Amino acid sequence: MKIPEYLGSNSASELVERAESKLVNPVVPAATSPKAQKQALICFSHLRWNFVYQRPQHIMSRASKDFNVYFIEEPIWGNELCISLCKQADDLQIVVPHLPHGLTHDEVIQYQRQLVDELIEREKLTDYVAWYYTPMALNFTDHLRPSLTVYDCMDELSAFLGAPRELIDKEKELLTQAGLVFTGGYSLYEAKRDRHEAVYAFPSSIDHSHFSAARAKQPDPDDQRSIGHPRIGFSGVIDERFDRELIAEVARRRPQWQFVMLGPVVKIDPASLPQGANIHYLGMKDYKQLPNYFSNWDVAILPFALNESTRFISPTKTPEYLSAGLPVVSTPIRDVIRTYGAPGFAQIADTAEAFEKAIERALNGHHPTDWAGIDDLLAESSWNKTWNEMCRHINAQVQIPFEQ
Repeated sequence: MKIPEYLGSNSASELVERAESKLVNPVVPAATSPKAQKQALICFSHLRWNFVYQRPQHIMSRASKDFNVYFIEEPIWGNELCISLCKQADDLQIVVPHLPHGLTHDEVIQYQRQLVDELIEREKLTDYVAWYYTPMALNFTDHLRPSLTVYDCMDELSAFLGAPRELIDKEKELLTQAGLVFTGGYSLYEAKRDRHEAVYAFPSSIDHSHFSAARAKQPDPDDQRSIGHPRIGFSGVIDERFDRELIAEVARRRPQWQFVMLGPVVKIDPASLPQGANIHYLGMKDYKQLPNYFSNWDVAILPFALNESTRFISPTKTPEYLSAGLPVVSTPIRDVIRTYGAPGFAQIADTAEAFEKAIERALNGHHPTDWAGIDDLLAESSWNKTWNEMCRHINAQVQIPFEQ
C-alpha cells in the first residue's frame, strides 16, 4: 500500500499519538439493538462505493436483502483516526477508515486492524460472512474468524497497472482461507478452477429494466446535446485497458463520426488520450443517468487493448449496451467473443480498419439482427439471478459446521 507523504508541520509520531486517543471513541455509532434475524456480511473492497457503479455495487445492494452488509472501503487520508459509517440503504452501510498522514506501512496495517475490530465490537457482529474483492485486505483481517470467507474475484488484479507486488501471494493466502470463490467471467473461472475446490463463474450481469429504458427515446443530457451524429459511445473506466491508438486512428479515418467517452480517467495521463474535434470526454456519470446517454447514441464500443490487464475481463458494459438496444463493436476480448460474438450478438474487430467497417455496418442497420435472441440471453443474465445463485451457495456452506 502506498503511504502518502506527510504534509503537516507536526511529526508523524505526534500524529500517531493524537490518533491513538481517537481509538477510545471513534466515529462508529454503537448498535442500539440487534438487527432482526439477519447475519452480517463484511465486504472488503478496493473500489469505492461512489466510483463507477459496477459489480460490487450491484451484488452488495442485493446482498443487503439477505444480510446486514458493511462495505469497507480503502482509507481516506487526513488528520483523524476513525471510521465513518454512511447508511446507503436498509441494511447496507458504507464504512470508510480515516487515517492520519505520516504513518508507516506497519502502522497503516495496525490501525486498519484496530478500526475493523472496533467496528465489529460496536456493531456486535458475532456471526458474519467475510467477502473479499481485494486479497490485500488480508493484511489487516487475517485474524478474523468469520463463519464463511467468500472471494469474489472480479478481475485479475495482479495484472493491473500499479498492482502491489505482494498481491499474488495474498491471493494464494485468500484462496486457502476461502470457502467459496466466485469469478467475474469464464476466463477467470478457467484460471482459478484448479486452485480451489469450490469455484463458480458469475459473469457480468444486467439490470435490464434500468437500461432497457434507453430503447425508448430519452432526453439528451445537456453536455451531449450539442454533439452531432452519428455518435459512437463508450462508457467505463478509462485506464491502461483503453486502446488509445485504436480510437485515435478510427476517429482520424472518420472525422464525421462523433466519439463520446463517459467515465473517469485513472492511472494514465489524461494528456496521453487521443484528441480531436470529434472525440468528446464527458467524465464520469451517475449510474441513473446512463440510459439517457445511451438512448442518444447510435453505436456502442468496447475499445479494449489486448494486454495482460484485459486477458480475463468480462466487461459489464456489453450486456448494458445491448439491453439499451445499441449495436456493439468490441475488440477480441475472450469473454465478449464467447458470450456475445460467437452467437452474432456483437461484432468483433481486431484492427482499426475492421473496427471502422464494423461500426459502419452497425450504423447501416446490418448488425445485429437477432434482437429476440439477444433479449433471451439478457433475460438469463440478471443481477438478481446472479445474487440468488450466489446466496444459495453461501447458505449451503454456512450450514456446514465451521471446523477451522
